[in-house]
Amino acid sequence: MRRMAVLLPFLLLAQALRLATTTSVYDSGLLDRLLPAFTQATGVKVGVVAVGTGQALALAERKDADAVLVHAPDLEAQYRKRGFLAEGYCLAKNRFLLVGPQEDPAGVREAKDVLEAMRRVASAKAPFVSRGDRSGTHLKELALWEKAGIRPGPPWYLESGAGMGQTLVLAAEKRAYTLSDLATYLTVGKKRGLSPLYDRDDPLLLNQYSVYVVPGSPRLEEARKLRDFLASEEAVRRMLGLQVEGQPLFQPLKGRCLFPVNGSR
Repeated sequence: MRRMAVLLPFLLLAQALRLATTTSVYDSGLLDRLLPAFTQATGVKVGVVAVGTGQALALAERKDADAVLVHAPDLEAQYRKRGFLAEGYCLAKNRFLLVGPQEDPAGVREAKDVLEAMRRVASAKAPFVSRGDRSGTHLKELALWEKAGIRPGPPWYLESGAGMGQTLVLAAEKRAYTLSDLATYLTVGKKRGLSPLYDRDDPLLLNQYSVYVVPGSPRLEEARKLRDFLASEEAVRRMLGLQVEGQPLFQPLKGRCLFPVNGSR
């Protein structure tokens, strides 16, 4: 049962700190481990809207969020440069992986690197489900196709227009491939019978989650309190406690960024 991490329209969040975050963070249960402890420590209630990173950043631009927790470094840099994000803190990392049906009709398991894996999917015209929502995962997927020299399209390339959990469910139903973050794969995709077909240490598949405050938001001080709590040792301990079969879903970065964020520490 979700407790503090409740998906609500912003009209209902008038009395709460507004956190716009990714569906992968929401679906994994990370916020359930962090936000109740934050509220207990500070008295600040948090209302969460879980959307793709692109949508979360658009909410920040409109001042419809007080803080954001996102994972698309290149897109974040654009919003920082325009003054819509500040005081970035590198919170955690995991990795992206290619998942799909156990039988692996495209032979992704045998690929020497992730770009060859993408080319194998395209060459086989094997079904692939994209999020298609300008999320951090979608932007990473598009970057991989571009680096692989592929322009994916119908009929084998499908777009869900949905969050990571729903996209994994659709991929399982279609016996299709998709790109997932590790946390949502372990909490959703694995249970649906999808297999981790390309899951290796690869710099192209690094996945960094960062938290920012939104300058000029009406709850800027509360947003700073949330940022500080997420940087605390208590938050680190709670994050490491979120595991599936003994595997942590997120590895705390403690401000040690894989990709730079303005004002990081």
